[in-house]
Amino acid sequence: MVLRSFWINLIERSWSRRSILWLCGVRRAGKTVLCQSLKNIEYFDCELPRVRRRMEDAEEFLSDLKGRRIVLDEIHRLPRPSEFLKIAADHFPSVRIIATGSSILEASSRFEDALTGRKTQIWLTPMNSRDAADFGGAKLSHRLLRGGIPPFFLSADHPEADFQEWMDSYWARDVQTLFKLERRNSFIKFMELLFAQSGAIFEATRFAAPCEISRQTVTNYLAVLEATKAVSVIRPYSSRKPSEIFSAPKTYAFDTGFVCHSRGLDTLSPDDFGALWEHYVLNEIQGFSQNRPVHYWRDKRGHEIDFVLVRPNRPIIAIECKWKSGAFNPRNLAAMRKQHPGGKNLVVSSDVEKPFKRKCGGLEVQFIGMDGIAKIQQ
Repeated sequence: MVLRSFWINLIERSWSRRSILWLCGVRRAGKTVLCQSLKNIEYFDCELPRVRRRMEDAEEFLSDLKGRRIVLDEIHRLPRPSEFLKIAADHFPSVRIIATGSSILEASSRFEDALTGRKTQIWLTPMNSRDAADFGGAKLSHRLLRGGIPPFFLSADHPEADFQEWMDSYWARDVQTLFKLERRNSFIKFMELLFAQSGAIFEATRFAAPCEISRQTVTNYLAVLEATKAVSVIRPYSSRKPSEIFSAPKTYAFDTGFVCHSRGLDTLSPDDFGALWEHYVLNEIQGFSQNRPVHYWRDKRGHEIDFVLVRPNRPIIAIECKWKSGAFNPRNLAAMRKQHPGGKNLVVSSDVEKPFKRKCGGLEVQFIGMDGIAKIQQ
């Protein structure tokens, strides 16, 4: 069993603040194995009827576990999961609980309302750079092509059939459980097209005709994909200046492996690395920042910054993603800083082993590798 050090440390720190952790993430991201790798842990699989019967009386169940650390896997299978966790938080704080599931329960307002102020949420993203090291340090190209779902990353052969099986399971077990959508083929077609065009500005009308659905249905489908963390919707940063774009979001598939699968790639060409690197950088930012919003910036003349991080009462952080650091051109950054001066200017590149700074177009720019992302909001 691989010990995923970044996530184990994050769980332990979070437990020091609150007794209830909600571990969410897409299907097969590794939630169950991660939980089972924790020290001094007792594991309960809520998909098993005998386990659910044992948990019918929450007070009796929790009374026997005082001072213990437990996993409640697939907790959405309980009749009233929010009520169970509320009782645990309010009356049995010595029981450290990590509740897991796909992101579907998080999308329920009932779940959020019942546990406001009582839980810490951890979003288990696909494998980040720390995970890649823990899993044996495979080549970066392998991580970009196979993606960050552990079984797909570790597969000896290109797991093309597994990608399709994942989509079928996601529809049946995640989407249908909460959203009760109809027209499976239209939804899967939309998801595949969105993944293939991942990283582009989202225009609902582009998908309506090929998926044979209305523009409003396209918007609804996107909301489902975002709620279940299958897609990240990156909204533009703007102070509502007339020259800035402030309404058109960009959409990113949750994992580079699914981008490659949807584009029909089984090997990578030099032209593929830039876009996949951008996805991987976003995954790294989301893993370290968790649920803090990530934006992009674009003006009406076509200048664009890949990612923008907003900090209260502090200048924004601008992040450009370049597969090779030598490809960086400061033109877009200079245009953005005319509108929003100050703040860190970062270029994240695969060929930077040791961070360095350089003056580019009158701006100070710091070049970092993936391992520098953990420090960018400090």
